[in-house]
Formats: sequence, structure tokens, C-alpha cells
Amino acid sequence: MTSSSPAPEEALVTMRATRWFTDRPVSDDALYRVLEAGRWTGSARNRQPWRFVVVRGTDARRRLASLGAYAGHLAGAPVVVALAVDEAAGGLDAQFDAGRVAQNMMLAAHVQGLGSCPATFFPESAVDQAGQVCAVRTPWRVRTALSIGHPGAVPAGKSAIPTGRRPLAELVTEV
Repeated sequence: MTSSSPAPEEALVTMRATRWFTDRPVSDDALYRVLEAGRWTGSARNRQPWRFVVVRGTDARRRLASLGAYAGHLAGAPVVVALAVDEAAGGLDAQFDAGRVAQNMMLAAHVQGLGSCPATFFPESAVDQAGQVCAVRTPWRVRTALSIGHPGAVPAGKSAIPTGRRPLAELVTEV
């Protein structure tokens, strides 16, 4: 953990998406910790239907950023981790497991003082192109990538993304 990292009990409620990054590189040690957190994520029947593609090249990050309506942040991050998933091997749980691994990696980045944000590629043609950029072949498909880096200044102006959380009373029912 760094001096700017949250305490473990705070990490879950303080992590926020980071879409703006400094030029400072992510250390190999920090990236290793993020990848290890992904590797140790639980999965349905321990299938581990994922592989991780580390993307540092500027051109590859820009190409990935063009493949999703909300993927632009990938271009500005010093490192992107693309999640390749074997949906056949993972079964109906494959994409759920991909979400679990993404969240664990984002939390691992957060406790090290790094920012991150997921991006989803769509439509299917974009998923195919993301796989080409990441040099993965069937059965592996890349639907999601994470931007990772040191948080940078947020541009001036009002965000179109709402902030805050709904109260539990609005979210929870009992039966």
C-alpha cells in the first residue's frame, strides 16, 4: 500500500472510476500485484476462464479506445489490461467471472493508489477487433479492458455521470 491508499476496510466504498491519468508509468511491481489479484479471483467451478493481455503501446491503446462508446480513457492510461475470456470453457458464468476478476484488479490498483476504469467493447465486430489488437485467437474473446494509472487532474466542467449512491432503503427489500 502507498501512503495515499485507503485502509482495507475503506477500499470497497472509496474506489471510483478514474478516466484521467498522469504520464507517470505504472511500476512493474504494482502491475504484478494487480495481475496477481486477478489470478486469485474466484470463479465458478474454479474454471478460471480468463487470460490477461497487458497493453502498453500507444497505438494499441488508441485502437482499443476507439472500439467502445465509453472506452476513450484507454488511450490516456499508461497501461491497459485486456481480459480475454473463453466463454465456452467458462460456461454461462464466464462473463460473470470476468466481472469478478475486473473488480478484483480494480481494487488491487486502488489500494496501491492507482486509478482504473473498465471499458466494454461492442458491438460484436468491436469484440473481434479488440481480440486482433490483443493478438488473441479463438476461443478467447476480449469484451472488457481496464485502464490503469496514476490519477490525473479531471478536466474542468460538469460531468454527465451522476455521483453518489442510492440509499439502502431504496435498494433492499426483504421477503
